[in-house]
Amino acid sequence: MIRFPLLFQSLRRPVLIAGGVLLLCAAVPVKASGFKFDFNSPEAPPVPGFTRVTPQTAYDARQGYGFLANLADTTKGPPTVRVFAVDVPEGNYDVTVRFGDPAKATSTTLKAESYRLMVEKVETAPGNYETRAFTVNVRRPAIGTGGEVLLDRTEKGPPPVPDWDDHLTFEIHGENPGLASLEIRPAPDAITVFLAGDSTVTDQIHAPYAAWGQMLPRFFQSGIALSNQAESGLTLSTFKNQKRLDKVLSMMRRGDYLFIQFGHNDQRDKAPNAGPFTTYKANLKDYVEAAKAKGGLPVLVTPMARRTRDARKQGQRLEDYAEAMRQVGKEEAVPVIDLNAMSTKFYAALGPQHSTEAFVYYPAGIYPEQKKKALHDDTHHNVYGAYELARCVVEGIKASVPELAKYLAKDAGTFDPSHPDPVQSVDVPQNPVIKHGKKPAGS
Repeated sequence: MIRFPLLFQSLRRPVLIAGGVLLLCAAVPVKASGFKFDFNSPEAPPVPGFTRVTPQTAYDARQGYGFLANLADTTKGPPTVRVFAVDVPEGNYDVTVRFGDPAKATSTTLKAESYRLMVEKVETAPGNYETRAFTVNVRRPAIGTGGEVLLDRTEKGPPPVPDWDDHLTFEIHGENPGLASLEIRPAPDAITVFLAGDSTVTDQIHAPYAAWGQMLPRFFQSGIALSNQAESGLTLSTFKNQKRLDKVLSMMRRGDYLFIQFGHNDQRDKAPNAGPFTTYKANLKDYVEAAKAKGGLPVLVTPMARRTRDARKQGQRLEDYAEAMRQVGKEEAVPVIDLNAMSTKFYAALGPQHSTEAFVYYPAGIYPEQKKKALHDDTHHNVYGAYELARCVVEGIKASVPELAKYLAKDAGTFDPSHPDPVQSVDVPQNPVIKHGKKPAGS
């Protein structure tokens, strides 16, 4: 398998990422059979039908794949990042990854696209191998029906923003990660689950922030592709104004799902007559009707509560917006996942003091951009909080969306928000060091 080499030179798109990560990126037409890459050491015999990749295989647009860059983690030291590119067009792809090493034990966590968790901590003994499969979605700003999505500046770049571009991206995390082979095949029959939401749902790229939408793919089997269209700072109205709903509808096929979670920024809407039971309900119904018209299956996810020490502060809990969404669910006969209620139980189980462990609460000096300023955020979650909320959503799928629940991973397990996982047991790596401490837009 390939080791962690030094920084590659002569890169068309240098990418500065860090954190003990291998980032693979996948934009030329892909052949029907897809791609097969062999990452074993040069001493090993080549695998028939696979393209051999060595540490010296630098990215070349003409061949459509190769390593882009490699950089040491500025917070932890020795681990480095490898970046590999395989060019594919917009669509869903089945990915099969073989983990292991002939001589060493390995431990690997794999993320894809904008740091979406796909495979969690696969461990192999020397000479043993494990195979995992999943389906991933790749998208572009252009809308099939005309126009394009109005991207936020952080979504446009600079690198290493691994989304809305020509690449399908993968990261390999771990103290001793092992990547033996990688196969990528078009998956035209996969079911797509689109996520529409704000900063609490989106694929957060700046550690230590994280959101449940980027943790959710880990809990699905191959055949389901998560397309996270959420973005920080958005309301139901601004998501639509930026043509993100148009993008979703242009990609949606009959039988696909649209998960909708808004409320945190809608709560700040100062427009005339704005409120949970007026404009918010009306906008939710517009989304539901639009998805149904395309043959899609809308699912409402009530906005999770903010952290508060005073349960009487209903505004912090967003209960009015959760209730408005429950009402729309009944009136439109669509499933509702009550994340608001489950998150309230989750925070209560942690207790007033320890609930900060699920949010972005860090003292000054932990991250490069926060040398003198502590991070205290009662809205946005860290990896632990995002992971636990994703587990809440999984339980909601089991209870309210049984047809989709059939595709949950066999090891998805069961979860009770009143008895959450210990913080130490959630061992999901943070995103690479890019702009640590950069607070997402919105509230």
